[in-house]
Amino acid sequence: MPPKLLEKNITTKYKILKDKWRILARQMADMKRKDNVSKHSKTGKTGTNGSAASKQSRITKDFTFSEFKKIADKMDLTQKEWSDVLHISERTLQRYSKDNSAFNFPVIDRILLIEKVFKKGIDVFGNANDFLAWLKAGPVSIEGKLGFSSLASFDGTVKILNQLGRFEHGILA
Repeated sequence: MPPKLLEKNITTKYKILKDKWRILARQMADMKRKDNVSKHSKTGKTGTNGSAASKQSRITKDFTFSEFKKIADKMDLTQKEWSDVLHISERTLQRYSKDNSAFNFPVIDRILLIEKVFKKGIDVFGNANDFLAWLKAGPVSIEGKLGFSSLASFDGTVKILNQLGRFEHGILA
């Protein structure tokens, strides 16, 4: 085959492959887009990738004071005690109550963690009052002294959950 004809043949094949590649890339992008839409249509989301940030904004938007109140009513804590463990002032908590405002994410995370601790405490002790009485008495555990103030930190809540787990398994220390 003469060089000119060979060069033209290679160029033509290159263009054909390039066009096929573009078509394939477009089809893959369309499939990916359809897959994202079908995944998010089940949850009501469109156009998001389901990242932690989008989940966080959804939780933040939906978690108002009335949601907090549903959780708080299950626990016999004063507004002062709630403000201490949530690391916000009583006045801020009152403002949330008055406006039925949405909490910011770190406070929501804290509320849900405390709810988890209380659920576990109720499972172990049978009711919230006995669990709170135990917690306020300042019990000693393997990891050190626990108390109501332990709810104010993540580490403290983990220690409480660990101790409650030990109780469930008959380890009283």
